[in-house]
Amino acid sequence: MVPEADSCYPWFALQTRSRYESFVATMLRGKGYELFLPVYTCRRRWSDRMKDVEQPLFPGYLFCRFNPMDRFPIVVTPGVLQVVGIGKNPVPVSDAEIAALRTAVQSGLPRQPWPFLKMGQRVRVECGPLCGVEGILTGFRGHRRLVLSVTLLQQAVAVQVEDSWVRPIPGRIEFALAR
Repeated sequence: MVPEADSCYPWFALQTRSRYESFVATMLRGKGYELFLPVYTCRRRWSDRMKDVEQPLFPGYLFCRFNPMDRFPIVVTPGVLQVVGIGKNPVPVSDAEIAALRTAVQSGLPRQPWPFLKMGQRVRVECGPLCGVEGILTGFRGHRRLVLSVTLLQQAVAVQVEDSWVRPIPGRIEFALAR
C-alpha cells in the first residue's frame, strides 16, 4: 500500500544504521514516502587522490513525513532502527526546523555539521538566499555561520552567511558566542 501523497502529516526523524541513510531513503521513496536527507560535500583523501563526497548532515538520521498511526511500513524497512521519539511515541520535528534546513540546502551555500548550541544570539536572515530563516549566529575561522538546530536530535548544521544578511531578533535574550 502506497501512503497518501498528503503533506498534512508531520515530519519525523528516523534513526538508521550507520551509513545506511541513502539506502533507507531510496527504499522509502520507493514505498511512496516524502523524505528529506540533507547532505553536504566534503573532501576525502584516498590513497592516490582527493575526492569530493556527499555526506549526511545528520549522520545516522533522515527525515520522513508519514502518519504516526501507520508507521509499521517505516520501521520494517531494512536499515531503519527506529522513529525518534520518547519511549514508543514518535515525536514530530518542527516544520519550521525542516523548512529552515531545506532552505539552507537549496541555497547552495557552504554548510557542515555543527555542534548543537542551546545558547547564542538568535538572528533572522534579512536578505540573500536564506532570507526569512532564523538561527543562531556564531563565528568560525573568521566567517559568520548561521546555526540551524534540530532540537529533537540535539544536532545542528552551520551555514556560512554574510554579516550584512542577518539582524538580531528583537525581544530575545542574547548571549555572546565566538566572534
